[in-house]
Amino acid sequence: MTVYVFDGTMDGLLTAVFDAFARKELQVTLLMSGDALPLFCDNLYKVCTDEEKARRVWTGLEKRLSREVMRLVAVSWLSELRELNQSLFHYICKAFAPPPKGTGRACGDAQPKSIERNFADPDVLAVTNIARRVLHEQLRMKQFIRFQKAKDGTYLAVVAPDHNVLPLIVDHFADRFNDQPWLIYDARRHYGYYYPAEESPAGLPADPPTVDPPTADPPPTPPCEGGEWSHSRRRGSGRSIYSPPSQGGVGGGSAAGGSAGGSLGAVVRITFEDEGAVPFDLSNGKLNEEVLSGDDQLLQDLWRTYFKAICIRERMNPRKQLNDMPRRYWKYMTEKQTCRD
Repeated sequence: MTVYVFDGTMDGLLTAVFDAFARKELQVTLLMSGDALPLFCDNLYKVCTDEEKARRVWTGLEKRLSREVMRLVAVSWLSELRELNQSLFHYICKAFAPPPKGTGRACGDAQPKSIERNFADPDVLAVTNIARRVLHEQLRMKQFIRFQKAKDGTYLAVVAPDHNVLPLIVDHFADRFNDQPWLIYDARRHYGYYYPAEESPAGLPADPPTVDPPTADPPPTPPCEGGEWSHSRRRGSGRSIYSPPSQGGVGGGSAAGGSAGGSLGAVVRITFEDEGAVPFDLSNGKLNEEVLSGDDQLLQDLWRTYFKAICIRERMNPRKQLNDMPRRYWKYMTEKQTCRD
């Protein structure tokens, strides 16, 4: 058994594909650094991430797969699931592999049949299903995010999604709430996106949040229909990996704390140097009382009252509610939180 070990980045996985073809070793087991090696390991190869190799593989994929499937590949990477690595590796290898004799072309087709629609293939099915799970998660985030208003007018929402979907939803909120400053923070991955609107938030900690410096590559943006494919590097860092920019785009921050804007405004990716000093509770997303707007507290109480008032007890269906609104989202939802003392 041949085992390839890579660094857990998309560049590393694409480099592994390049090296597998160069070494003529397509039937390999792909592991991340730190994973336990299988019992029967005859050959161990450490993949040295090479951006140029990764770029060549990605460019080749764009010529062989449709835009829709390339989007699914990019979205699937945001799942952060380790079981995706092996399936995605084989998926990409099969996309480059020549078709078996006699099956290369369908009647009347100018090009060989692509693997992208072959859902009988376990790797194609696995990658597609994982991408759909990520897209379903980002849809739920759009539905279940609850904002709180600070005294300075900034709106805060804390989330902890199963998958890294913030890069997929910030464009939606930048378009919908483009006239007010807001911050959406991922408590699980310790980063967020801030839309400044006009002024910087006075309610944030005295130490300003650190902003990722720009790289040589275009800034990460959510996938959508249309647009060219851009390049980004890390998994689990809040970046959209190899994803197409949306119209208007989401800019990356500068080292000085500025931002690169688009037609929707400037959305900045931020991290806090000291999460213990932030004016909100990461466990439930509540703003501190000294920062929370007095009007917002009243509106929260009114929303809870309305939520209870519209409930028809005779038609309550807890199982249906849990299916539509899973319990893991409740701790950050205003209607499911208790009133402040």
